[in-house]
Amino acid sequence: MRSAFRFALLALVLVIVAMVSALTAMRFAIHGQEVAVPALVGLTPAEAERAISNLGLEMSIERQYYSPHIPDGRIMSQLPLPGTKVRRGWQVRVAQSLGPTRVAIPDVTGQSEHAAELNIRRRGLDIASMAEMAVPGIPPDQVLAQNPPANTADILAPNINLLVTTGSEPQAFVMPSFIGQPLGTVSQTLQDAGFRMGNVSVAAPPIAEIGDANASTASLPSQSTTAEATPEKPNTTVSPAPTPAQPSPGSIVVAQSPAPGQKIVAGAIVSLEVR
Repeated sequence: MRSAFRFALLALVLVIVAMVSALTAMRFAIHGQEVAVPALVGLTPAEAERAISNLGLEMSIERQYYSPHIPDGRIMSQLPLPGTKVRRGWQVRVAQSLGPTRVAIPDVTGQSEHAAELNIRRRGLDIASMAEMAVPGIPPDQVLAQNPPANTADILAPNINLLVTTGSEPQAFVMPSFIGQPLGTVSQTLQDAGFRMGNVSVAAPPIAEIGDANASTASLPSQSTTAEATPEKPNTTVSPAPTPAQPSPGSIVVAQSPAPGQKIVAGAIVSLEVR
């Protein structure tokens, strides 16, 4: 019994030692594949390629920039940064210097967007970004400003930022209430404010007014001249509703579209209902 216990304890110790040895070996294997990225800035692409290939890394030239400080053809930036721990086979991305700019930045202010783009790309430059702004009195699609300015020589990248005019947005208003006002006054107000008169319809009279009109046209029962009175038949004839009159300058506005308080723009069409 005691020997069996000792045997089991020994087996457990051996298993623990084996697990620790495996973890240690794995850790050394993983970290043994890691290398520190060397400094590549200032080297030629061939020199940088040799420096990283000895460590089992790869290099990719992704961008090219003008630089007044880094000579033409040299590496001017890298990612990952020098000293970063990476695994073998990792790709180091670099940017190559084109040296000081060899072309003068053109002056494209006042040109159209299309003409400015052609002028810039013809010199081997690029447009980095293009912002738009509405300026009263200046037609749309015109370059207002540029960065870098014209004839700049000390730039880091062959990119130009442009500010271009855009069409101005129509002026917005809040629709006032014309209910209760004469049609002639409302029509003149809309015309002076730059709006257009839409459909003008006449509202139907209220039901109470139709009933009064029908009652006033009802005929009295006829008197019989014979000795025997003839039974009267109930009057089933209904008089038609009075035809609405045509709108006049004195007609009063009772409804409008757009409704009061809504947001409208200059030149909007306003329809009215009068009585």
